Amino acid sequence: MLTLEELKNNRKLVNSVDWKMTPEEAVRLYLEWGNNWSREDGYIVRSKSDYSIYFVINSWHKPYYIYLIKRNSEEAVELSKFELPGRFAKPGCNLKGVYALEGELKEWLKKELNAD
Repeated sequence: MLTLEELKNNRKLVNSVDWKMTPEEAVRLYLEWGNNWSREDGYIVRSKSDYSIYFVINSWHKPYYIYLIKRNSEEAVELSKFELPGRFAKPGCNLKGVYALEGELKEWLKKELNAD
């Protein structure tokens, strides 16, 4: 699994990140077959060779981590894992779960990865 520093040096992977994808949208697209017609960009999953690469925050246990996930209809593979910077551990992280990157955190990570 890649660290943040290793990920910074993997331009191909960074460029393949879907910054709009959320954990909820990924489940809807890849695991709830037949319920994927409404995505605004028109993306439709046609087979298990279709996949998305996206970030999530995992706040099940401290320390909290950011994961880069590659999901298709068969599996979700963790490609990268690094600790969530403390300044972004907002009160919402007190609720255990998996969340999308938003706001300042998303902008910080894009800057760190020289993405966009």
